[in-house]
Amino acid sequence: MAVIKPIKALRFTAKAGNIADCVCPPYDIISESERASLIEKNEYNVVRLELPAGEDKYNEAGRILNSWMNEGILERDEKAGIYVYREEFAVKGKEYCLTGIICLVELCNFEERIILPHEETLTKAKQDRLNLMRGTGCNFSSIYSLYSDESGKIASIIEAKTAEAPICRFTDEEEVTHSLWKIDCADDIYSIVATLDDKQLFIADGHHRYETAINYRNGLTNAPEGADASCVMMTLVDMDDKGLVVFPTHRLIVDREVSREEIERECEKDFNIKYLPLCDLEAALEMGENSHTYALYTGGNDFMLMELKEEAKRNIDGRSDAYSDLDVSILHSYVLENALGIDKENMANQINLRYTRSMSEAIESVQNGKASAAFLINATKVGQIKAVALAGDKMPQKSTYFYPKLKTGLVMNVLKR
Repeated sequence: MAVIKPIKALRFTAKAGNIADCVCPPYDIISESERASLIEKNEYNVVRLELPAGEDKYNEAGRILNSWMNEGILERDEKAGIYVYREEFAVKGKEYCLTGIICLVELCNFEERIILPHEETLTKAKQDRLNLMRGTGCNFSSIYSLYSDESGKIASIIEAKTAEAPICRFTDEEEVTHSLWKIDCADDIYSIVATLDDKQLFIADGHHRYETAINYRNGLTNAPEGADASCVMMTLVDMDDKGLVVFPTHRLIVDREVSREEIERECEKDFNIKYLPLCDLEAALEMGENSHTYALYTGGNDFMLMELKEEAKRNIDGRSDAYSDLDVSILHSYVLENALGIDKENMANQINLRYTRSMSEAIESVQNGKASAAFLINATKVGQIKAVALAGDKMPQKSTYFYPKLKTGLVMNVLKR
């Protein structure tokens, strides 16, 4: 099953300055202005490597990487280890603490049923990441995956390690506190490896990067001496970690008119429909989190609440029961496809569909005319993610948003040196 290895990490040194100013969010949520701001704050910010710019940007990233390594801005560990990474944060006034381990994981094709995906991917994003790997020979960001450890062995090792002073600790602009420790005790590393060697891993975030790592491995010919593309860097989190938080990803309809009357006419056979004041939207959704409930907002001071009728439940497109029971699958099939005629290809190419995890942004997008309608949904549950993956199925894109995102640049993995 899953093969875990310690990592000889590449990390920023004191020469780079404050580590908080060297790391960045995931590349796909960084705007051009945010990128410029990160570099203005610190010229050694990893965004220059993870999200390079210019005509020959991938080779430029490789040039910058080599320069920083030669200058001692970045330095590789002499001794391999497994890192413990913790994020402490608050959501709606409730405090959370999420802890994972950063290590190398041997790449497996999905057909082997060792590392399991849960979401569909886009070709364009994979090509971009493949070009970056070819230009730099590095993993700058970590794939986020989940595991089960009923024995509690890994949790006990983590608890002992986090009782010590961290290597670094800082709080970011979202008030998330990040801490890092290194496990280099051979017995502890062996115990972690042995505990996971009969486990499956479930990709939570980073499907594009995982598939890219496989493509990179498969395409690596005439590899330089010491090259090892058989593994990819992952942050592994226990599925039972109480700090796991999944946000919903709301759907925005753009460049197509949508009326509530149209939706009600097309959907009333499958949904119970009623109208409520806008101020009740969040509470109404929360009350319906276990009953396939959605909110449609098209402007004004009220919204349409849609609850799937029990008798309307059916298998979707011959897919698994786990897939057919997802809120996002039901919304896509019953409403976006059947009622609005927005087909799967349209969704994949984001012709009439956009996404946001922010409820207020979704509402504002309708109010300022950027979207004609917003479908607001509840979050996918961690257990549903596992069920879909075990069924050999994949959710629609943007079905999950794990919060907070892992920082890029705390720990990096060298593939070709």
